[in-house]
Amino acid sequence: MKLSREIKGNIRSIKITKNKANQYFVSILTDYEPTLKPKLKKEIGVDVGLKDFAVTSDGLKIKIPHFINGGASKLKKLQRRLSKKQKGSANREKARLKVAKHQLHIANQREDFLHKISTKLISENQVIAVEDLKVKNLIRNKKISKHIANASWGRFLTFLEYKALWYGRELRKLDKFFPSSKMCNACGYIKEDLKLSDRTITCKGCGAIYDRDINASKNILQFSVVG
Repeated sequence: MKLSREIKGNIRSIKITKNKANQYFVSILTDYEPTLKPKLKKEIGVDVGLKDFAVTSDGLKIKIPHFINGGASKLKKLQRRLSKKQKGSANREKARLKVAKHQLHIANQREDFLHKISTKLISENQVIAVEDLKVKNLIRNKKISKHIANASWGRFLTFLEYKALWYGRELRKLDKFFPSSKMCNACGYIKEDLKLSDRTITCKGCGAIYDRDINASKNILQFSVVG
């Protein structure tokens, strides 16, 4: 087998699984505990979105990778070909395997991206503040459900949670009903008529001009609490 990483600690259990692409995986559970990373002074707020995957309070904007949406068109073609094959035939099984392998390829690309971003944030910051999103509720909106599912916000937050625990970081959360995008971080004025298309905003309270997403991430950091 191909060993993805060194096995550390005493092995407690071994689980063998097979996916739809006929690939086998061995999951090994050990009693190894990661070493806590040195404490840092830096704190950061993170606002996730559909235009940019994540925007941080220090101005970093992380784009949504092209492959997250790009792989969908090829998947549709493969699925159409599969639907035309006769049930029970060898050609249908070949087509099914192609669909399964492409789905796995997209999933692996997404997982790799989420791991890299979450590890970067955990490694560089002592405190990471995020919005406490209920992704299952957001997906009910049919207009944006597909885009939200592709962005994998829930998976991203899960990665942040367990990596923060592993390395001694503090993950804070902001209530999803807090007006992080509407509130000016400079003076607290709330823009009630904020539209989704409003990206750069001039505050009516203090005259400050700010980027909508960076402003939201600053509010997430300022008003979040330990979750």
